[in-house]
Order: sequence, then C-alpha cells, then structure tokens
Amino acid sequence: MPRISVVIPSRLQGPQRDDPAGPWFVQRSIACVRGQSIFRKPGFVPEIIIGVDPGMALLAQQRLDPAILVAEGAERLQSSALNAALARVSGDFVAFIEDDDLWEPTYLERAIAQFGKFQFASSTHLERTVDGTVVRILDYPTPSSWVMPRATLDRVGGFDESYRWHLDSEWIGRLNEQRIPRVHFVEATAPIELDAISSTRPNLWNILLCAAEFCSFMRHESPWPLVMRTVHPGSGMAQIAASEAKTEQSKAEYGRMIQRFNNIPW
Repeated sequence: MPRISVVIPSRLQGPQRDDPAGPWFVQRSIACVRGQSIFRKPGFVPEIIIGVDPGMALLAQQRLDPAILVAEGAERLQSSALNAALARVSGDFVAFIEDDDLWEPTYLERAIAQFGKFQFASSTHLERTVDGTVVRILDYPTPSSWVMPRATLDRVGGFDESYRWHLDSEWIGRLNEQRIPRVHFVEATAPIELDAISSTRPNLWNILLCAAEFCSFMRHESPWPLVMRTVHPGSGMAQIAASEAKTEQSKAEYGRMIQRFNNIPW
C-alpha cells in the first residue's frame, strides 16, 4: 500500500503564544492532513512526522496522538527539526506542511495524481490572519505546498542547516539544479500566458525565470489557492521584518544563494 509521509516542523506554539496550555497550531495541521481526500481511498496510508526543537519531544508525545511520530532536532533550527523528521520518513511519497498552514481537502490527491509527468508539486498560497481574514495571494512555493515522490527527496537531499531563514529557497535551488520536472498549482483565474504573467503576477514570473524549462503551471477549478498560509507575529518573515539583525542575516543568506545559483531560487 502506498504510504504518504507528511513532515510538519513545529515549535509547539499556538495563536496565544503566552498561553502554554492553549491549543497548538500543529494540532490543526494534523487534523487537516488526516482529512485529506486521498486517505479515504483504499490503499493510501498516512505517516505523520513532527519535527521539534531539542528537548521538546516529550511534551509533544504527551499532548499529541500516540500515532504521530516525533523527531527531535539536534539544534534549535527549523532545518535541524526537518532533517530529524526526514530521517524517520518511510513513505513512497513525501509532503511538507508548516504547522500553522492548511491544505484544501483534495490537495494531496491532486498533487500525487501528477506524478507521471512531474516529480514535484507546489502551489500558490492564500495568506490569511489567524482569524481567517484574507491578506493576499502568495505565489512563492513555500514548503507547505511541497509534495514529491520519495525518489525526488533522495535526489535533492535534506536541508542545509547553515541556513536559518531561507532554507526552503536553498532547497528549491538544488531542486532546480537537478532539472526535476515541476508542477505549480494556481487558482482558476490566474494568468498562464507569458505576457499576462509578467505584467500581472511578477512572483509567478520569478518561478519561470528560475525553472521555466522544467516547471509548468496548472490551473484548478477553485477561485482560491489550494494552500492556506497563516500570517502572524511569530512567523519567520514577521521576525525578520521586526529585527535589524535578522534582516541582515536574511540578506546574507540571499547573497550566498545568488553566489551559488546565480539567482534567489523560486
């Protein structure tokens, strides 16, 4: 039976960061994974692996379903937590979702259906606040939309733990180096012709600049993106914006990627 390993990095926090007894974001994302339509079909089995910081595994195991696998990173870095979780992966397919984000119920099924022609799937996101207020559409393929056969993960490898903020972009750079065929889902009204993309959706255009020869856009019937990204003060991008030191770290990481890949990978 095909096994789908879903990797979720988590700091075991929730919307109320000053309330340690309150609900965690990761509990919501676990419910989202379990509610995916593909797991109502015969033969597909979920494997959910949570990657946490050092010293946090026991707390996670105490509050989460015993069926959830918990992997503890060696350092307090998202890349370390992710790599610890990847060491536990046993699935035929691998998907990632950050603990504060959500998928539309058919997302995994749609993505896996493409793995004949393509070997990696991602999606545009709908950014919302914690209370559900729509902020914007985000075209960057964050890890919350990554789905791939295990062979793709094995080929690209794990995360570079020297990156604190942009480990996802660095990983996408190595994906592009391998020229792995990619599909990126966009909503029903998104432009898919080159002239329209360049003039109205510059971040979709960035994907083409980095991966045009091996990346295709695929519209679906929904007017909304299939992945929902939560915007809140504890997110990585919010932390960078709020700190001059973190902004400088972010710029330095972008500089390293430009040296390596000649672009900031999309």
